[in-house]
Amino acid sequence: MRLDFTPEDEAFRQEVREFVRTQLPADIRKKVELGLRLEHADYVAWFNRLEARGWLTPGWPVEHGGPGWTPLQRYLFDEETLLGGAPRIIASGIQMLGPVLIAFGTPEQKARYLPDIRASRTWWAQGFSEPGAGSDLASLRTSAVLEPDGRHFVVTGHKIWTSYATWCSMMFALVRTDPDAAKPQEGISFLLIDMASPGVTVRPIRMLEGGTDLNEVFLDQVRVPRENLVGELHKGWGHGKFLLGHERTGIAGIGSCKQQLARARQLAAGQGLSDDAVLQARLAQFEVELMALEVTALRLLGAGQRSRVPQVEASMLKVRGTELRQAIFETLLDIAGPHALPFSAEAQFLESLGDMPAPPELGTLAANALDSRKLSLYGGSNEVQRNLIAQAVMAA
Repeated sequence: MRLDFTPEDEAFRQEVREFVRTQLPADIRKKVELGLRLEHADYVAWFNRLEARGWLTPGWPVEHGGPGWTPLQRYLFDEETLLGGAPRIIASGIQMLGPVLIAFGTPEQKARYLPDIRASRTWWAQGFSEPGAGSDLASLRTSAVLEPDGRHFVVTGHKIWTSYATWCSMMFALVRTDPDAAKPQEGISFLLIDMASPGVTVRPIRMLEGGTDLNEVFLDQVRVPRENLVGELHKGWGHGKFLLGHERTGIAGIGSCKQQLARARQLAAGQGLSDDAVLQARLAQFEVELMALEVTALRLLGAGQRSRVPQVEASMLKVRGTELRQAIFETLLDIAGPHALPFSAEAQFLESLGDMPAPPELGTLAANALDSRKLSLYGGSNEVQRNLIAQAVMAA
């Protein structure tokens, strides 16, 4: 297998690199490079610039506002934006809901919601996990009962680990519409819920590093119009699987791995550790493992799988990519040494750089490493992904 990029690929890479260099706001670049906290306004500012260029929704087809890129171009775009210090595209509407609506939504749903996603006017929360249904999502209990006149669902339940819910005005959710279905995967539907509806309560969850990106969402007899049902009634499980394939492929984070490995090399040089044989061997090992991960991803792109979302392959990438990122973050702590011990949640903001008890480039590493612990959990825990991989291998 040849991994050489064509001259056209390299020209595209340079085009993306130059765009990031000239269009990414300096304050946002500095926040990313130092591992500082990004606010909603930071993402919107960057997303608006990407949308003005037609690059915000790289996985969408042209007829819905996408750039019409090949999978390889999307890969290069992700890599170059992250290496250039740009924020990762985290909006669930772009990465997850958009492809679902394009594949299964009605013409009215596409016309109503897709333009607002591209313009960052509407941010979407993902209402999947529940206190008793995380990686085992089929056991979800949030119910949606269709009223006798058939015009509204009444939704009652509890969602958890809902990323950036405080930034979101809408939520897409899996709900149980047939409690008597023969199998737990049956009788589940995919609904679009207005977060401003009476009965919706959002409660932030304080995380290890002090942030509140994750939330609980309580749904108490929330009325949802029937036209907010995506696809067929009781058939939402298939839509959810389609969405999770997109999510897990992105969670692999090859571009993020390269971003943090470059950060580790830079910090090692700054700490006078360029000649530390043990550390350099460790970084070289990460480089080898990252190359193997990248080869696997590129092999999937070149294996004629452009027409479908990989399922087991996505699980493989998710497991290895998230564990590699966690290992790199742990190495960053070792590079920082004693400077990684002081921790201040408030010092993760650009305006508080001067208040850090450690040099700015080192003072956020503890928070970043703590935050990275969630990588192997969300999108389906790595333990569950290994079970899926094993089942696929045994069935082959």
